[in-house]
Order: sequence, then structure tokens, then C-alpha cells
Amino acid sequence: MKIRTGFGYDVHQLQEGLPFWLGGIEVPHTHGALGHSDADVLIHVICDALLGAANLRDIGFHFPDTDPQYKGIDSKKLLAGVMRLLRERGYEVGNVDSTICLERPKINPHIPEMQRVLAAVMGVAEEDISIKATTTEKLGFVGRQEGVAAYASVLIVKS
Repeated sequence: MKIRTGFGYDVHQLQEGLPFWLGGIEVPHTHGALGHSDADVLIHVICDALLGAANLRDIGFHFPDTDPQYKGIDSKKLLAGVMRLLRERGYEVGNVDSTICLERPKINPHIPEMQRVLAAVMGVAEEDISIKATTTEKLGFVGRQEGVAAYASVLIVKS
């Protein structure tokens, strides 16, 4: 058995009037993340962590923002594509540990639904996906509510 770890980090600017997609669900908020796709920062960091663990570069390499087919795409489709790439190489997900950095809205009430959605897309158990949320105590761009950041680490296993 071979195990590998991966790490992901991403940020997106927040803008008033956009839908706020996070962890595969739309979270009610006055501001949403700006990006070429639906700008789901949590899914993006999970994709990057998984790709990194398998030494498959990053999300931008596989799904470039210069390609019009990815304009506005649901990030769950990107995650499903990443899972196909991993499984083609014989890898399965051991676990995901992630943190969302955001002043508001409060994310904790939405975490169980995010876990359900992500587990279904990834074909893993909900208990294998950890999602945490924190603020930056009003410091930096996150603290000023100008953007959202997220981190993820993953473990993948090849039998």
C-alpha cells in the first residue's frame, strides 16, 4: 500500500450580488466569490490537494480559466473530473481536512450539507471529509470581508 498527502490553498474575491457557492452548495449571503467558474473556493482547494498528492499538477492545469468551456462551470464537475483522474491511476481518498477562512456568513450551520454533497461527488464516506471554519479576527482581506480563503490537506491511498 502506498499513501501520499497533498495540500491546497486558494482565495477568491467577494463581490456583492453574486451567488456564494461553497462546498458544493449555495450559501445565502449578500456577497459571492468572483471567479471563472462558480468560484467555489472549498472545492478548488480540495481539487488542488488531491491533484498535488497524486503529482498531477493543479486545477488550473487541468481546467484552465482560459478555456471557455469552464466559464461558470459548477465546481462539483471539476471535482468529479479530479476523482476520475485519481482513480485512473489507482488512488482512493483516505480523508480530507479543510478550513474555510471567512468573517461572515457563519459557515458551521452549512457544514453537514457540504459534507453530504462532497462525499456524494467524491464517492467517499461523509466521515472522511472534515470541514472547519474560522475567521481572521478582522485582520487582512478576509477580515475586511473582501475575500474568502480556504486550505485543505488530503491523504490518498494506492493499493
